[in-house]
Amino acid sequence: MEDLPVEVVGIILSHLGSARDVLIASLTCKKWREAWHTHLQTLSFNTSDWPLYREICSSHLEMLITCTLFQTKGLQRLTIFMDDEHEFSVTPVIAWLMYTRDSLRELHYNVRTSPNFNIIEKCSRKKLEVLTLASNPISGVEPKYHKFPCLKSLSLSFVSISALDLSLLLSACPKLETLSIVCPEIAMSDSEASIELSSSSLKDFFVESYSFDKLILVADMLENLHLKDCSFDAFELINKGTLKILKLDDVSVIHLDIGDNTENLEIVDVCNFIFMWQNFYNMISKASKLKKLRLWSVVFDDEDDVVDIETISVCFPRLTHLSLSYDLKDGVLHYGLQGLSFLMNVVVLELGWTTISDLFSVWVAGLLEGCPNLKKMVIYGYVAEIKTHEECQTFTKFTEFMIQLGRKYSHIKFEFEYE
Repeated sequence: MEDLPVEVVGIILSHLGSARDVLIASLTCKKWREAWHTHLQTLSFNTSDWPLYREICSSHLEMLITCTLFQTKGLQRLTIFMDDEHEFSVTPVIAWLMYTRDSLRELHYNVRTSPNFNIIEKCSRKKLEVLTLASNPISGVEPKYHKFPCLKSLSLSFVSISALDLSLLLSACPKLETLSIVCPEIAMSDSEASIELSSSSLKDFFVESYSFDKLILVADMLENLHLKDCSFDAFELINKGTLKILKLDDVSVIHLDIGDNTENLEIVDVCNFIFMWQNFYNMISKASKLKKLRLWSVVFDDEDDVVDIETISVCFPRLTHLSLSYDLKDGVLHYGLQGLSFLMNVVVLELGWTTISDLFSVWVAGLLEGCPNLKKMVIYGYVAEIKTHEECQTFTKFTEFMIQLGRKYSHIKFEFEYE
């Protein structure tokens, strides 16, 4: 250990991350203390790293962070995540940001600060590449002054911001590739009927726990769109056909438009979503490169809607991973097997049910026959929903049926996930 260069020791300490662990390790010897002072790159104050942070009052925590932080030079990654019971004064927070701003590449800050201040004003115009903010408001964005020339990733959680400031903030980040927005409070003016966000560099967009009338996203280079626990009257994506991944998880949207250029879609993952299959299929039908299709716990807007498995097999010839949740309503199976063509490239098949019935066994067997090159099948079910004697008998028959299938298709790996 004595032969290690002090720069290497600094890298080792940086991998520890947690401020408490770094301080303990720095007591090893004089060289390690020197590495902490001059070559430490990463420092984290996080209640998940050390729960005792919760027992320290906010003022003492401020002093602890100040004393630790001001003994470092050239810090590149700083994390300060505290639970809701803590609230920091604005003066030490500004001091931390001003001390580290010339070298900092990543900032993750989640502590309520009083009084409110414009945190982006202290972070802009420097080398920052990753910025994660939570539980603090953003206001008064001035693109000419608040510039983030190097920022590639921006994450905002429980942040209050106006629609105008959010739009201006994106325009101040010319290299932004990843944008994550979780449970925001976005204020709208009386004259604004929709939110429009625009970025020429954005590749990954994630929104969780947000409801609004209309959201328009203009992102020519977007590759990954993920909406979770959201509600929109309309969501519109204006894109140049670069979209590769579409994920909709517990989303309610009356009008969804991802554009006509869907040729590059590789993954479509839909869960807890209400839709008309024909409209949705028309939206993704050009995705000849599709490799993974997941339709899970979807609700069909039209009771007569049937997901034509044969159409899926023809239109998505590169499909390797297919996940379908069995839906039986009023005796109608929404996934038809009539005229099923072979799903030649499917190697993973995931099937699930919420209400067990004899038709499920027939459905499983039919899909299994349609996947001649299958390597793995996973069955998901809700055993807790089995209550009547008839349902218990049906489940017993299904179990026996799956044992027989396992013997017949011994080359396939069968897995069962029951809740």
